[in-house]
Amino acid sequence: MVKYSSEFKIQAVKAYLNGIEGGNIMAERLGLSRGLFWNWVNQYKNHGEEAFNKGYTNHSLEYKLDILHYMQDNGTSINETAAIFNIPSPSTILQWSRSFEAEGVDALKPKKKGRPSMKKEPKKNQPSEGSEEALRAEIERLRMENAYLKKLKALNSRKGKITEQDKAQVIYELRHEFKVIDLVKVAGIARSTYYYWIKQLNRPDKYAEEKELIKQIFEEHQERYGYRRITMELHNRGVKINHKTVQRLMKNMGLKSLVRMKKYRSYRGQVGKVAPNILERDFTASKPNEKWVTDVTEFHLLGEKLYLSPILDLYNGEIIAYNIEKRPVYPLVSKMLDKAFKRLNEGDPPPPPF
Repeated sequence: MVKYSSEFKIQAVKAYLNGIEGGNIMAERLGLSRGLFWNWVNQYKNHGEEAFNKGYTNHSLEYKLDILHYMQDNGTSINETAAIFNIPSPSTILQWSRSFEAEGVDALKPKKKGRPSMKKEPKKNQPSEGSEEALRAEIERLRMENAYLKKLKALNSRKGKITEQDKAQVIYELRHEFKVIDLVKVAGIARSTYYYWIKQLNRPDKYAEEKELIKQIFEEHQERYGYRRITMELHNRGVKINHKTVQRLMKNMGLKSLVRMKKYRSYRGQVGKVAPNILERDFTASKPNEKWVTDVTEFHLLGEKLYLSPILDLYNGEIIAYNIEKRPVYPLVSKMLDKAFKRLNEGDPPPPPF
């Protein structure tokens, strides 16, 4: 890595501030990365020339925590924080943040200066099985697993499949109570996977408004609308969005229509006698109880199959009677007919066979 003198940094920053060249153009001419050059500019604005005269410093634990807390409380970026606290390399703060997330406060303690000793330090004795220390470690591990599984279950109460994103979110919520390095082992994901998803979660959601509207429409219609109907409703409200995007967003939010209607077909092909075609597609009637029609429909409700058999009067579209069964058996139709005949007045003839 190329090291630049403090005089070189000061001259480059002053040339930019005096308006000789734009920052990006100057960085390219000097063979610098844009991020590095702008970090010099921000350091100079906050601390003047003293910003570049600072030598190596072994920062204390308290100082590192102060910087991390400031960045979290004020929402400043790593580059902004490095400029404010005059940290020459923003990657230093990034390393502190990741170490703190993974191993806690102990990871921020200053390391001893000088070359490490070549002598091998004796390994710490593992607690013997059944000892008090081993039992405490096992209790802590079980407590961590229990906390992880509870949060994961609550997060996925309406989802079928647990994703890596779900696991990363649970680890993020438990990071102050347990070490991340232990939580990723319980979750069964790599630490790099965890940091990837946390970075994604912290990004602004460009579909936040659409998600809120989708959830509102879904609840307004008692959770009966699928992604196609919700897409149409969004278009009616002036929100132009692709149906595949709506399907993906609903899947991510765990929104799934509870009712799926489809026509029941108990067999294919001709079975028994074919009834005469009395209606001949004339679906109009001049008076009540002149023409009745019926059919059997299978639908799913809360994971259970149900069968509906109604009778409809073609005169005004009124449902004369209906019956619901859990199986497509003969009583499904016979009970419906019994209910329909009870609706007839004395002396009224039933409609002809259909």
